[in-house]
Amino acid sequence: MRLCGRTFAGDRLNEIVDLMLETVCTRRKTIRIAGDDYPAELVKAKFMKLDAEHIRFVLDCMKENTTKIRNIKQYLWAVLFNAPSTIGNYYTSLVAHDMASGALAPQEPHDPYSFKPGESL
Repeated sequence: MRLCGRTFAGDRLNEIVDLMLETVCTRRKTIRIAGDDYPAELVKAKFMKLDAEHIRFVLDCMKENTTKIRNIKQYLWAVLFNAPSTIGNYYTSLVAHDMASGALAPQEPHDPYSFKPGESL
C-alpha cells in the first residue's frame, strides 16, 4: 500500500503504514512490544485507532531521536503502540519546556520605521 510519492517523508510514512498493515493482518496470537507479549487483538485495536496526529508524533519522535536503533521494527512497534498513551504528555512537556526557556514568550511588536532616542539612522 503506497500513500505518498517518492520523497524522504513519503517513504517514512509508507514504511509506517506497511508495518501497521502487517501488524493488523497478522494471525499471531501475541505480539511482543518493548519486551512484553500483548494479545494481538489489543495491538491491532490500538493500531486501528491511530490517526494522522499520532503518525506525525511518531515521525517527530524519529526525527528527534539521536541514539542508534538496533531493531527499527521493534522501535516503531513500541512508538506506535504507545503513541495514544503518550502523545498528550509529550506535547504538554514540550510546551512547558518552551515556555520555561522563553521560546514562547510574547514578542514586542517591532515597528521598522521607529527608532530609539539617540539611535542613528
